Amino acid sequence: MDNGKIDKIIDKYPSDSSSLIQVLLEIQSENRWLPKEALAKVSERLKVPLNRIRHITTFYKAFSVVPKGRHEIHVCTGTACHVRGAKRVLGAVQDATGLKPGLTGEDFRFSLETVNCVGCCALGPVMVIDGEHHGKLAPAKSKDVLKNYE
Repeated sequence: MDNGKIDKIIDKYPSDSSSLIQVLLEIQSENRWLPKEALAKVSERLKVPLNRIRHITTFYKAFSVVPKGRHEIHVCTGTACHVRGAKRVLGAVQDATGLKPGLTGEDFRFSLETVNCVGCCALGPVMVIDGEHHGKLAPAKSKDVLKNYE
């Protein structure tokens, strides 16, 4: 991500620490992750110490300081999904993508994460890809869903 894009994002907000979270979210939305260079630019422009920014970006799960895939897969492993077979769905997704939770593929096609709840327990087991919910999954169906994301 070039400095011009980062500057345009920062320019939309007040130039102080109150804008930090929103600026970081927008940069990540554009870039799919937060590179060190972007964090340094935000630190400079908003006058927020870089160590504070690093603390925030590593504390909140919404932020990523490592590159993410074009498609982000979140498999719910909360109680309702767990008792309905989330472990088998996760296994099928891992087999199909070759990824373990927390990793991104070398081709940057997919990133895989597990989450404790996505808020639609009645549809369990649930997988969310790029914000789109897929419920009542069986392992084979989860593999079919992945084929729709190139």
